Order: sequence, then structure tokens, then C-alpha cells
Amino acid sequence: MKRTRETLLIREAGDIPPIDLLRKIPRTKKLRLLFEGSVTEQREAVGEQLKEQLEDFLVGIHTQDPEISIARLISAEEIAPYQDFFESCAKDYRKLATELIYALAHKLNVNIAENYPLLTFNAFKAGRKQTGKMGDWRYFLHGYHCGFENQVTGQSIEVPLIYGLDFGDLDPYFFSHFIKSTNQYQPLPVAIYEDFHDGVIINQTMLEFGKFEKITASIPGYVGIAASDRSNVDIARFQSAQRKVIRRFSLMRLLGKKDI
Repeated sequence: MKRTRETLLIREAGDIPPIDLLRKIPRTKKLRLLFEGSVTEQREAVGEQLKEQLEDFLVGIHTQDPEISIARLISAEEIAPYQDFFESCAKDYRKLATELIYALAHKLNVNIAENYPLLTFNAFKAGRKQTGKMGDWRYFLHGYHCGFENQVTGQSIEVPLIYGLDFGDLDPYFFSHFIKSTNQYQPLPVAIYEDFHDGVIINQTMLEFGKFEKITASIPGYVGIAASDRSNVDIARFQSAQRKVIRRFSLMRLLGKKDI
């Protein structure tokens, strides 16, 4: 799922393609405008103007190299026919994330804090158990997530730790990478080229379709996105003194588990 790349040398302002032509760039191509000579000084201004005029594109203004990259992003029209696919991926994400984090808790011999799982795993971040192996999976605790990668299949997933016992939050970049690294989804029904930016559009479009919904984190101010059809899990605020009744997930043995 690689794009073709085209480079245009820009030696003067007249070498910049007109907007109407740039808008015809297909998603399968990434255009690189390489500036040379005195026109290089106009690169940032040109880039900012292109950002305003190319709303459905990712326009990258490189900070060091004298170039601008232009790539079309995924559209709601492309996503619409495959909303059931993305909904299924989101459900799979939550299911696998839940199974893996409970398997890790079992391995580390800890009980997951119901309101704030991050508290359970923070203690391991400064020691040798911050990263390790669990059957076919390698794990790495970092930030507000625990990353898992299957050493056999290459599948990867990042488990969020700040949404109570709901582990289905779909970070745009992590969700895209999960989809692209899961063998059973290949070939994808629609290409994902820009993991983060395409992921943002996928999430927003699925929200509009009602397939995804916003979920509240245990940390005030943080809001995630997950599949609407989710387990009935109460999310408790980090600063709340009231504990809620939370449905526990059953632990599955994953030490030999490969793809979902």
C-alpha cells in the first residue's frame, strides 16, 4: 500500500502547479515540490497558502529541507461503504486490548485498578519489567499506554490505561497501525496512507455515522473515541471519591495467541 512519488523542481514562482491541477492529485500519488534558488525564500508562504486552498490534502512544509509535500487524505465518501469494516476493527481492537492487558496483569501478579488502570502499571515503568515478553507478544509500558507487538505476525496494538476498564479508545495513529498490521484484514478495502491524519478522518466520519462515540477518561479534560457498541463499563473520574460498580472482563489465555 505504497504511493507513487513525484518530484517537481521549483526554480521560480511560475513552476508551482495551479491549484486546480493540484486538486486532481489522486490518493495513490504524493507530490514533492523541491525549491531551488531565490524562490526558496517563498517556500513557507507558499506552503501556508496551499494549506488554505487544499482542504482535503495534507500539506507538509519541511522545516529543514527546501520542500513541500502534498498528499490527498482519505474522504468520508471512501469510508462510507466500509463503515461496517471499521466498526468491526474497533470492536476487535477493544477485545484484543482487554485480553492482552489482563494477561499482562496476570503475568505481573497485580490486580488492575478499576477506576484508573494506569496506577497499576506506573510502578513498573522505572524497572526491568517496563518491557518484556509474554508468549508471542512483546510489551512496552509508556505514557498512558501499554504497547504490544506480536513477534510472529507483526500485529501491534496500544492499550489505553486512562479510561477505566474500557480499553477500546482509538487513538488515530494507533488504530490505523493496528488495522494495517492485522493479517486478517488484508487486503484493506480502502487504503490508509497517512496513519494519523487518515485515522482522524476515519474516527470523525464514524462518529458522524453513529458507529463510534466519545468516551470520558479518568483524567479530566481527556476524551477518547471508541466503538459505540461496547461493553457496559462505567468510567470513573480520576478526582472522584465515589467508586462505581464496574463489570470485570474475563481473562483469556494469550500466551500462544496470534492474530485476533
